[in-house]
Amino acid sequence: MLHDLLWRSNADLAQSCLAHPFVQALGDGTLRADRFRDYIAQDAFFLRAFANVYGLALARSSDPEDIAWFSELIGGVQDELKLHRVYAAELGIDLERVTPNAACRAYTDFLMRTAWHGSLAETVAALVPCMSLYAFLGKELAPKCGPLHPYRKWIETYSSGEFAQLANRLESMLDRVGSDAKEIRDAYRYALECEINFFSASLEL
Repeated sequence: MLHDLLWRSNADLAQSCLAHPFVQALGDGTLRADRFRDYIAQDAFFLRAFANVYGLALARSSDPEDIAWFSELIGGVQDELKLHRVYAAELGIDLERVTPNAACRAYTDFLMRTAWHGSLAETVAALVPCMSLYAFLGKELAPKCGPLHPYRKWIETYSSGEFAQLANRLESMLDRVGSDAKEIRDAYRYALECEINFFSASLEL
């Protein structure tokens, strides 16, 4: 399957994300609160753009199954944003006044540009890595998550069966609309590179 081929071809980047100091500190609970606060603010900005890209992809879809799936995926992003709003209330973040950092802006610009000017297959290829990666990170970090873990809600969200199901849905869509073409491979890999940069930016405080 295409999504599995792309994941295996980019395993180096997925492992780099897992080994990233930000992810490791989040996983073992030693991440500084100010860094997590900044990450949540940036990620909320990112997720709103992610939902907009889903909306653009939905608008370009004519297949009833694709329309239903994109609608479900938009709902999944809204569930993620609910978690961010909980954290925002706890951490004193005004989500309406977040200024994206360079890494966040580069990632969202890439997604929006692909959605507007690329094919549906390229757009899905650009979206899949985020979902697949977070499901992978959640699963890998879950064994470290005890009842007193400071970032337990985050880990539980991304290690949940519900999130894995959404990721699987998007991967299945890529298998159906995509092909093993250069533009698909490039979009997929660049999205994972953006993920690494996103984590790195959250350490630059």
